[in-house]
Amino acid sequence: MKKKETYKKGFVFKTYESPNQSPFEKLFEIFKELITHTSGDFDEAIDWLRQLDKEYELTTPDYTIVDFINDLKDKGYIREEIDIDGEGNDKDGEGRGGRLVITEKSERAIRKQALDQIFGKIKRSGSGNHKSKQSGVGDEHTGEYRKYRFGDSLDKVSITESLRNAQINNGIGDFSLTEDDLVVENTLHKSQMSTVLMIDISHSMILYGEDRITPAKKVAMALAELITTRYPKDTLDILVFGNDAWPITIKKLPYLKVGPYHTNTVAGLQLALDMLRRKRNTNKQIFMITDGKPSCLRLPDGQYYKNSNGLDPYIVNKCYAMAQQARKLHIPITTFMIAQDNYLMRFVREFTQANQGKAFYTGIKGLGEMIFEDYETNRKKRIKG
Repeated sequence: MKKKETYKKGFVFKTYESPNQSPFEKLFEIFKELITHTSGDFDEAIDWLRQLDKEYELTTPDYTIVDFINDLKDKGYIREEIDIDGEGNDKDGEGRGGRLVITEKSERAIRKQALDQIFGKIKRSGSGNHKSKQSGVGDEHTGEYRKYRFGDSLDKVSITESLRNAQINNGIGDFSLTEDDLVVENTLHKSQMSTVLMIDISHSMILYGEDRITPAKKVAMALAELITTRYPKDTLDILVFGNDAWPITIKKLPYLKVGPYHTNTVAGLQLALDMLRRKRNTNKQIFMITDGKPSCLRLPDGQYYKNSNGLDPYIVNKCYAMAQQARKLHIPITTFMIAQDNYLMRFVREFTQANQGKAFYTGIKGLGEMIFEDYETNRKKRIKG
């Protein structure tokens, strides 16, 4: 198996040439990566793919980029969207009257790739729920049985084991089933975990030639895929914060971009707490991915208070107050600070102390693994049945 590495615009794209991979599959692996980096811009992703093809000969005369685009369309990964401004899109000379965009099928494929890349080979479970240590009335089978007690729910009675007891106790010839024969299977309570993931989309996430938003975006897509497939009874809400904060759907993650924003951490935390207050279960947590200092607040009159020079005490104290509020609501905040500045680390330490949460100081490389491990750890510690 030959391994090919492609370096472009600060990223490393790796494809594995295998006899079992079709020409489409090999290009599709690269295409999914490019679509993520271009925030869902199909034309830009194809332009990049053409450049990579010139440098690394990814295609052959028998299978070209045009063939690949046609296959994407035939397989339902892209569709033509009518260009309402009438400008059209005719880059390939095929006379299109609209532009090509990715479909929901592509979005799902991108999320799955992010999960595979970051979390490795995770075995999916159909139930996908968190077990508690207490057994009792629940719906997770344990394989452990006990005698029926008055007040036990009849739907928890094991028919097979109860009939077996009746045959042993009373014989087959004179069969009868009494209360003494009834057996109940112990079950584990199932509980839900509600998570809000906060993603910083301030301008600093692409400053200094380092793309921090794409890894954060991929982590969000992978976490969404993990929860929806392995823990479907859990909930994940995602919000982004810049000058303000607003929720986004999982569907919108591939298209997420950084804006010309400051960092209004308080607005993000306020929205996260509002989201979690509406959840009925008791197990709640906030994950926050950020790379900068809080530098913005929205004042009661609707104006913004901004200060990018160091840590502004007024803004910072508002952040500490939000951390304390979350602590009173028993909502831990885990902060993933993808920067190593000493003054930022001091802020995060004090913020974490106010919440009694956790903090990780990391570059963008290990971000996904850290979030996965923390999610798995938190669900084991927080779920109490």
